[in-house]
Amino acid sequence: MKSFLSAIAFVLAAGIAHGDELRVLAHSSFDLPKPLLADFERQAGVKLVIVKAGDAGEMLNKLILTRAHPIADVVFGIDNSLIAKALDAGVIDPYVQKAGARPSHVGLPGGVASVDYGYVTLNYDKAWFAKNHLPLPRTLDDLTRPAYKNLLVVENPATSSPGLAFLLSTISALGEDRAFALWARLRANGVKVSKGWDEAYYTDFSRNGGSRPIVLSYATSPAAEVFYSKEKLTESPTANLPLPGAVFRQVEGVALVKGGGERQAAGKFIDFMRSDAVQKALQTTMWMYPAVDATPVDPALRFAAIPAAHQTPDENTIHRKAAAWVARWTQVVLR
Repeated sequence: MKSFLSAIAFVLAAGIAHGDELRVLAHSSFDLPKPLLADFERQAGVKLVIVKAGDAGEMLNKLILTRAHPIADVVFGIDNSLIAKALDAGVIDPYVQKAGARPSHVGLPGGVASVDYGYVTLNYDKAWFAKNHLPLPRTLDDLTRPAYKNLLVVENPATSSPGLAFLLSTISALGEDRAFALWARLRANGVKVSKGWDEAYYTDFSRNGGSRPIVLSYATSPAAEVFYSKEKLTESPTANLPLPGAVFRQVEGVALVKGGGERQAAGKFIDFMRSDAVQKALQTTMWMYPAVDATPVDPALRFAAIPAAHQTPDENTIHRKAAAWVARWTQVVLR
């Protein structure tokens, strides 16, 4: 809380000192090349003040808590699991894109401009499965069998966006009661729950020295493994495991903050996030797919297979039921 208040104080102080600053609130995964951001500043005639506010859920909560005195002019990272909550709280204003803007093949309601999309799904360590001569599970129910005991690590849906996405996908595919029965069996079979993605992927996943060869991550993670590898790889050491009920499609957007300033520059920033340059760059910085139609897919993503299907509840269902589902999950899995 202290660091958040410091961030608010910094942004407010900056806004008082310089009227030509554009305050951008974003989640902690926001990442674009500095030269690209500098180009926007020159073209828009503003100085960007980017405040990273943790997980997307944390970011929205901070936006809601400060709506009487908005801490930003524009916000990036509100996704389809949060958009209904944002609209209900009245913290964003619709933005009408300029005539001739290229359409998106994924969208968000409420005048929020979609920027990118991706898939939360299971990943597995190829070398571990080859060494242990264990066939890959074909269903979520397989993960409750003795052969897969203590092999899975997931993130807590109360503290992690991918953790929540995975819980939502299981409920969407199986229905509430069957999904929680599955979670009870997973608990009995030794599923490990980590607080967040970093801990699950870089500590618990066997690819990075942990003991769990199946981790809840993203469909683009295998491509990132190749991209960041110190050695030249012709294939990824990990792969997706898109089991039915284990795939959630996340769509992220950018929006005007209700009550924010610098409206003209904020609109330019929304257009900037959907520009060719940003749509290309975000594929290997934020590891998401471009939302704008006809954007070429970066060659690095050839190692990331797009799941053939996904199990994603609609935005209003998520808003109405997610809190109760997380509370029930906590009782079933962590009690």
